[in-house]
Amino acid sequence: MKYPENLKYTKDHEWVLLKEGNTAYVGITDFAQSELGEIVYVDVTTEGETLEADEVFGTIEAVKTVSDLLMPALGKVVEANAELEDHPELVNEDPYGAGWLIKVELDNPDNLSHLMSAAEYQEWTGK
Repeated sequence: MKYPENLKYTKDHEWVLLKEGNTAYVGITDFAQSELGEIVYVDVTTEGETLEADEVFGTIEAVKTVSDLLMPALGKVVEANAELEDHPELVNEDPYGAGWLIKVELDNPDNLSHLMSAAEYQEWTGK
């Protein structure tokens, strides 16, 4: 399992990478993709919407299950990863890179302070 130190993690197995200003990228963790198995479809229907923390921003479908994707903090979904429409397997192959799910304009980056560090997330998952 990979746990990049520059990311923040949720208990729902999403990661957040804060970029310049209030811009952040969100995806699912290596742990989550391995638990889900082969990803066959990613559906983000909230592009352009402002969502609260823990609101559903989309779903991810694996061969055996469908899971909700939850916002890590208050923000506007400004972009969904269009590459995933034709290549959902990128989530399995590169969950922290090409397999990112959404780009978000956060209301306040300080709202990420409740998320876990890489070490805390690794301890929490037990992996």
